[in-house]
Amino acid sequence: FTYGYQEFVNTYGIPRYREANPALFTAATFPFLFGVMYGDIGHGLFLFCSGLFLLYKEKENDNAKLGEMAGGLHAGRYM
Repeated sequence: FTYGYQEFVNTYGIPRYREANPALFTAATFPFLFGVMYGDIGHGLFLFCSGLFLLYKEKENDNAKLGEMAGGLHAGRYM
C-alpha cells in the first residue's frame, strides 16, 4: 500500500538506519493536501471567471443603478 508513497519519500532521500520513515505520514497527509490543491485551483478559476465577467459587463454597469453589494463589486473590480 505504501510503495507509491515510499517513492515520494525516496526522491527527497532515503531514511538512514534508526530514523523514522515518513512514508506512513506521507500516505496519511498527501491525499488531503492533493485535494486542497485542487480546491485552490477551482477557487482561483472561479475568481478569474468572475473577474472576466465583471470586466465584460463594465460599460453596462458604469451607468446602471446598482445595489450596495453589486456597486462594491463594480468599484473594486481592479483590486
